[in-house]
Amino acid sequence: MRDTADIQYAPLPDFKPTPPAQTPEWLKAFGRLLEAIFAPIGRMLGVSWPIFQWILIGGAVLLAGFIVWRLVIEPWLDQRRNRSVEEIPQWAPSREEAVALLEDADRLAAQGLYGEAAHLLLRRSVRQISDARPDWLNAASTAREIAALKMLPEAGRSAFGVIAQRVERAVFALRDLDAQDWSAARDAYARFAQVELRA
Repeated sequence: MRDTADIQYAPLPDFKPTPPAQTPEWLKAFGRLLEAIFAPIGRMLGVSWPIFQWILIGGAVLLAGFIVWRLVIEPWLDQRRNRSVEEIPQWAPSREEAVALLEDADRLAAQGLYGEAAHLLLRRSVRQISDARPDWLNAASTAREIAALKMLPEAGRSAFGVIAQRVERAVFALRDLDAQDWSAARDAYARFAQVELRA
């Protein structure tokens, strides 16, 4: 059995553990400085220095994470969001649709039905968007949500905001619109549709 090469009978050399890495002197000095500054604060709060130093380390990590978020990650996310918005094609009604809608609404306004004329602008505009891009709207979409659609040009979002505000006032306040309200809604829609208004 002693002739078998697979079995070792000779004693093993003494085990020499790897010495632990030495902490640099500058780091020890920095630690002593922190202890001298913050240990009294920890004692005032009723916390021993070993526990308080971990609280400080955790706070420093959170602060570093916050700085990285604000300086690196947040600007990068904003840039991606802006790029994705720029890639979305914007929509506006055709000139023929816009002119026909304004003519119909003007007929109601000529009878003094300013609230109904503004409501017609709103309803028909929503239908134009829904017909052109049904994926942008759903049955529960409100005028305010449509006014925030990034796919509309700025003039379109502004127009929906102006028209929706006046229609809501007429519907919920139970007060009909006046000629000035109608003029504001009409002008906003015309700017959106790029239609030159006749006096």
